[in-house]
Amino acid sequence: MSRTIMIIGAGIGGLTTALAFASNGYDVDIVEQAPELSEVGAGLQLSPNASRILIALGLGDALRKTMIIPHEIVLASGQSLRKITHVPGGSFAEDRWGAPYGVMHRADLQSLLLNAVRAHPNCHLHLGQRAQPPRIASLHQQLNRPTPDLIVGADGVWSQTRELIDAAPPPRFASQVAWRFKVPSDMVRTILNPINVTAFMGPRTHLVAYPLDKGKTINMVAITRGTRRAENWDNREASSDRQSLLRAFAGWHADIVSILRKAPEMNCWPLYEVVDGAWHNPDRTILIGDAAHAMTPFAAQGAAMAIEDGYELAHAVSQAASGDLTSTLARFEAARRARISRTRSRGAFNQFAYHARGPIRLGRDLVLSLKPPESLAADLDWLYGYRATGL
Repeated sequence: MSRTIMIIGAGIGGLTTALAFASNGYDVDIVEQAPELSEVGAGLQLSPNASRILIALGLGDALRKTMIIPHEIVLASGQSLRKITHVPGGSFAEDRWGAPYGVMHRADLQSLLLNAVRAHPNCHLHLGQRAQPPRIASLHQQLNRPTPDLIVGADGVWSQTRELIDAAPPPRFASQVAWRFKVPSDMVRTILNPINVTAFMGPRTHLVAYPLDKGKTINMVAITRGTRRAENWDNREASSDRQSLLRAFAGWHADIVSILRKAPEMNCWPLYEVVDGAWHNPDRTILIGDAAHAMTPFAAQGAAMAIEDGYELAHAVSQAASGDLTSTLARFEAARRARISRTRSRGAFNQFAYHARGPIRLGRDLVLSLKPPESLAADLDWLYGYRATGL
């Protein structure tokens, strides 16, 4: 093997994969259609299973300077604002799971990864290059680069690389719409502690809030049932369709409704998922992250799963015997599929719990309020305490 990898897509998953392969001695080409990199979306939650990998890749110091560490992950009632329960954050989370739990701008994380990729002598970034299926096989020639041993599709839910994989399913609309906006922290102090991650739960919808910009602003994401909109991540329909959001939050606490009404700018987009299907083909092409298994955000693990994928793929390939790449990819896919399935199931459970109505909601609140926070943390050990293969 010539130990050359081509990665399609320079998002969080693609850049992590590039660093992981480069750290294992591979020569890596990252191909991105955008002429410059900018991450859509305000923020993300970075759980310990993902931050552990980034620290292993040498990003620990930069990560800690950028990431905000919440004191608690709070579950609260959207109707009354009553705190129902919480999972401890801060030092408790890091001691329990061996890495920090934090929140940060997506753009900041991408910037950290991009700087590391540009500084690594084994990484070669090619911007403004469209990797459509007919061109992918010959891209290395156009870029005057060696023939890759493996092509990794890290190009998101609308992946072009997916078209090269037989039996890879197309994305399907999840019947959910996400509304994302930011507000000054002073605007929300009546409903939450701005240093925490807070999930307000309500019938058929929920609202997640967490700090950004050193706590000066609060990133808010509302998930509601909705109709299919444009298939992109920067949809501006929210400005003309805010009434549908307010209708979804009818019956919620007046302070929350007021924030939804007054928030200066919102983006909304439809949520799509990619269900079980093939991730790789015999021609040494494999999908990772949302390209392989996009999921709804109810477990807040989309970026984390892509980070895990990239790190574990690099480890698996680096340990493979010469000429054993096809079976290595099959074993990698099988192992990751089990992990993704369990994470997807956790997301489905969270959706059911967050959006519960009537007697189920009352039962949920009672059970959660009686359960010690440490017990809730233990329920997440399999997810947050996971150590990617090779760590």
